Amino acid sequence: MNFEFATSEQILFGNGSLEKIGALCTRFGKRVIVISGSGSVSISGLMTYLKNEDLDVETYHVTHEPDIDLINEGIEKGKAHESDFVIGFGGGAVIDTAKAVAAMLTNPGELLDYLEVIGGGQKIPNRPLPLIAIPTTAGPGTEVTRNAVVLSPEHHVKVSMRSPMMIPKIAVIDPALTYSMPPSVTASTGMDALTQCIEAYVSNKANPMTDSFARQGILAGAKSLLRAYQDGTNQVAREDMCLTSLFGGLCLANSGLGAVHGFAGVIGGMFGAPHGEICASLLPAVMKYNVKSISETKDEEGLLHRFREVAIWVTGDPSATIQDGTEWIKTLAEMLSIPSLRKIGIDQDDFDEIIIKTAKASSMQKNPVKLTHETLADILVESF
Repeated sequence: MNFEFATSEQILFGNGSLEKIGALCTRFGKRVIVISGSGSVSISGLMTYLKNEDLDVETYHVTHEPDIDLINEGIEKGKAHESDFVIGFGGGAVIDTAKAVAAMLTNPGELLDYLEVIGGGQKIPNRPLPLIAIPTTAGPGTEVTRNAVVLSPEHHVKVSMRSPMMIPKIAVIDPALTYSMPPSVTASTGMDALTQCIEAYVSNKANPMTDSFARQGILAGAKSLLRAYQDGTNQVAREDMCLTSLFGGLCLANSGLGAVHGFAGVIGGMFGAPHGEICASLLPAVMKYNVKSISETKDEEGLLHRFREVAIWVTGDPSATIQDGTEWIKTLAEMLSIPSLRKIGIDQDDFDEIIIKTAKASSMQKNPVKLTHETLADILVESF
């Protein structure tokens, strides 16, 4: 049994964690560029803590999904400021931007040199500027992952810049920052977090450490996502969803995901739909056809057992079948008002292009079983 597990040097979790940010910054220098978004959480509290430490603060505002132009603008701003370190304060898109900016401020060449699929796919040679990641949503767990997802409007796809050195130095997860998330964002990001934990548990690169995190993430997310959606001020539910997000990120960084995220990167790049909505609409069908494909092979009882465990954990029923699990996820998505692929704006004429691009996605390499073109088409039809 051989595996690697890499994560942030320090993870702070709990209500009020943001208050410690000033002291955390002192080890990295005096000049910081803060990259933030346009979400429901004000940056004023963070800025007060930073100014109390007499830090020289530059700000960069992320207004949309990170694409090459947006990241390049952030890089230029960081260079002009001569920043010593970076803070990412916001959702997954903001922290992805911060990770890419931090990496490019210390590495030669252009961003495209390091992007997978559409670029050179080179490994960064130099350690990025220190990065403190402070999520304000509970979804992709970007605060502890080793990649930054970048949209290429030209290619209509989302791709990654990836390196173990891109894992943020410090992750500060303060559930209180997620209380003001609107229900729709709670639903979308929460389904992304839950999907990551499920896909990681059945990944062909799963290991005993990621198994532990995935199990706890599934249990917490299944228990609390609907409660957080119905009442955003529910402290226990928000904490559970932040744990699901964190654990999903730890799993993503160390075991990879699967076909749901293989599809989601492509569909998100082509149609601009919320990532979590795409994941939620696809997850039941991907589970169903993964199980079908596994059942047609030999000596795969261990994998089927994992899918049964997922069903038991999400339903809370020790006698639950795999089908019970997929039906539970479908019902949850309906209760969260998650749209189908059709309502997201996809047309069946797009299926072939989606499948061709999905087959090249890095997440597909971690799917528990190789899926044929025909099976990928069946998944899209069922999710439509």
